[in-house]
Amino acid sequence: MMRMNDYIDVLIPRGGAGLIKSVVENASVPVIETGSGNCHIYVDYDADIDMAIDIIDNAKTQRIGVCNACESLVINEKIASELLPKLNTRLKEKGVQIFADSKARALMEGSDAATEEDFGTEYLDYIISVKTVSDVDEAIAHINKYNTGHSESIITNDKENAEKFLSGIDAACVYVNASTRFTDGFEFGFGAEIGISTQKLHARGPMGLLALTSYKYTIYGDGQIRK
Repeated sequence: MMRMNDYIDVLIPRGGAGLIKSVVENASVPVIETGSGNCHIYVDYDADIDMAIDIIDNAKTQRIGVCNACESLVINEKIASELLPKLNTRLKEKGVQIFADSKARALMEGSDAATEEDFGTEYLDYIISVKTVSDVDEAIAHINKYNTGHSESIITNDKENAEKFLSGIDAACVYVNASTRFTDGFEFGFGAEIGISTQKLHARGPMGLLALTSYKYTIYGDGQIRK
């Protein structure tokens, strides 16, 4: 199928990162990449603690094996001491294993040391990584380094930081004060979901049937010529 250009217009691989990588590297038929989701939630310095915990819990544990589940947390160090012990309790109640940097580990009893690989891993399991940062700019830089262009969220009451995050993050879907789990064709009102594209051409983000349609131009004339 990957080389049947005379018969197939586009391939949309649905599955794990290995399948998608194989199709992208070997197909001569055009491919829309979907699926891989190393999704982050950044908790800003002034976030509502209870809301942040509820959103993170939903994004991580409502369904673990989906591409829009949260895999990595980025925490502003100014809110870490108030947020992380409470968040740790909630996540441990759900059986989530935590890999954290040194600042977060000191506040999250029972957590393990995170490696560079952890920050770039789509776990699809009851596992999450935690990174502390000094401000929203450092959060954006970290997320753009490790994300897969899928779904990212900021939890904040600072409108300026929210706008900076929305414009600075390179991803198909970027949220303010909401769970990444909403990235879904049906939730977006597109009907049956075809996939979630992490590309920029031609479709990006959740795709419905409209994304699989093309168009043609029909032109009526009465003798026009181009000069």
